Amino acid sequence: MRFPLHSSLRTLCALLCVLMLTACSGAGAGLNSFKSPDGRYAFLYPAGWTRVAVTGGPQVVFHDLINSDETVSLVVSDVDPDNDLEGLGSAVAVGERLRREVIAPDGSGRDAELIEARERESAGHRFYDLEYAVHLQNRDRHELATVVVDRGRLYTLATSTNEERWTKVQGLFESVITSFTLLI
Repeated sequence: MRFPLHSSLRTLCALLCVLMLTACSGAGAGLNSFKSPDGRYAFLYPAGWTRVAVTGGPQVVFHDLINSDETVSLVVSDVDPDNDLEGLGSAVAVGERLRREVIAPDGSGRDAELIEARERESAGHRFYDLEYAVHLQNRDRHELATVVVDRGRLYTLATSTNEERWTKVQGLFESVITSFTLLI
């Protein structure tokens, strides 16, 4: 009689350990931290991704080694130091401008649709979180971005993947863009 009870207890303990490990693997699991050399900002990016240098492009780019067209990129642009994010327009207005001027400018061969634009506050800063469907000639892509203004700089952190993988990485990509933090 003792053996089945002991075996059941061992099975129960193993099950509890699995459940606790699963619970610990929340939004931050599978993510690494990146902090700018000047200490101005930080964000998370997927574990196993590698940083690549891009000349004349985004300030920071990471891409997946297995699905190399999946990326996280950060563009830093100068804006009027007296402007804040609201001064650039609403979330929809900024999202549409980003769509027209950066994601799918005339003559680029790309078409993009702003799916969602929302505002959020984090650590005293207003962010606009944007979601796009991007159509290229031979494939469709999905992109999430967040934008914030600080001290005359517009920060745009974006994640991108092909449409087929979107449902698999959506939660991960949302964790990445909402992790963007201004540190000073």
